[in-house]
Amino acid sequence: MLDAPDRPRPEFFLAADELSHSRTLPCDPSSVAVARRLVRTVLDRWELSEDLVERAELVVSELVTNAIVHARTCGASIRVVVTRVEADRVQVAVTDLDRRPPVPAQAGPDAEGGRGLDLVAALSERWGCECRHWGKRVWAELT
Repeated sequence: MLDAPDRPRPEFFLAADELSHSRTLPCDPSSVAVARRLVRTVLDRWELSEDLVERAELVVSELVTNAIVHARTCGASIRVVVTRVEADRVQVAVTDLDRRPPVPAQAGPDAEGGRGLDLVAALSERWGCECRHWGKRVWAELT
């Protein structure tokens, strides 16, 4: 079905019955906002709580930012995947081409950064990293 000329096209096309949605994004700071919108759109479509939506947005922001800042894959892309694991449990994952696992930083009290993975751990039920021969997949599950 074609969109009417006077109606804006939606940013994401989501099938209501799908349990997973993904998007490949450039390894660029602008991708953080796109990833947040993807998570919000998917979780709203699944009619999940606003609290879960907000926490998932923060988690995907941190995971995408880490992939952009720390992965040595400049010019490559990242992939964001949102999966409904159970009725009230979702998994947010970000893949990149860097094989090095993320390492939580020991941020001092005056540090402006270095708390991203601590925030992911605090907002999610659990999180982890799966190293692959081509890179890694960092994920977090939220309820």
